[in-house]
Amino acid sequence: MTINCKGKLIDLSTPKVMGILNVTPDSFFDGGKYRDEKTIVSQVEKMLNEGATFIDVGAQSSRPGAELISEKEELERILPIVELLIDEFPEIVLSIDTFRSKVAAKCIEAGACLINDISAGNLDHAMLPTVAQLKVPIILMHMRGEPRTMQQQTGYDNLVNDILKYFSERIAKARSLGIHDIIIDPGFGFSKTLEQNYELLKRLDLLRNPGLPLLAGLSRKSMIYKTLELDAKDALNGTTALNMYALQKGVSILRVHDVREALECIKLSTALA
Repeated sequence: MTINCKGKLIDLSTPKVMGILNVTPDSFFDGGKYRDEKTIVSQVEKMLNEGATFIDVGAQSSRPGAELISEKEELERILPIVELLIDEFPEIVLSIDTFRSKVAAKCIEAGACLINDISAGNLDHAMLPTVAQLKVPIILMHMRGEPRTMQQQTGYDNLVNDILKYFSERIAKARSLGIHDIIIDPGFGFSKTLEQNYELLKRLDLLRNPGLPLLAGLSRKSMIYKTLELDAKDALNGTTALNMYALQKGVSILRVHDVREALECIKLSTALA
């Protein structure tokens, strides 16, 4: 199982790690932490040295209740970071966390090679045609509504079946446009209650689509720290536990804040296979 990132074939038969770089002031865990060039470069260098295959950069917070910033502000935040990282790390495999097609296009032009859309093309109907034209992979995530309203939309007839139907429709749309490299993200913490997150995790293997990699973004989320009665800053051990479980369920990519610990999970999970 491979994806093509600007001519670089990435083999996902062994799981890989995607390191998170939020350049937002209000993300739930690291908001405001990476705001100057020196800090950003240092953090990305650390994640790459620890073994991250992908670096995922986001400039619009997607935490529950987050207000949307303008497209102009998102571009002003993210484009200089993309240019900086491409200049500092020419071989970097850079993913862009955005649901706006113009932001996606500008960042790909600047050297990024993967789009991570929390709405799977639903918040900007030009996104999938744009990705098809750019000929880059896309991560399709499950979410209802937008970050500001998503936690008001947690009613399902059957959680897993409804999510499977959602992905069936979004994958079919993407493929009809000629998008071949698709990654599936079930969207832990998005439009789901705490209990629904754990139900989804327990049944994660049912979401595996033949030939399509599955991504898990569990890192330091409220489903972990609320269950453990902790804060996000103390949720690394819980993250490691759930990442290991997700790997056993067939996940191909772990999207995390803490790269070294995720790589250790992958090594141990591979030894158990």
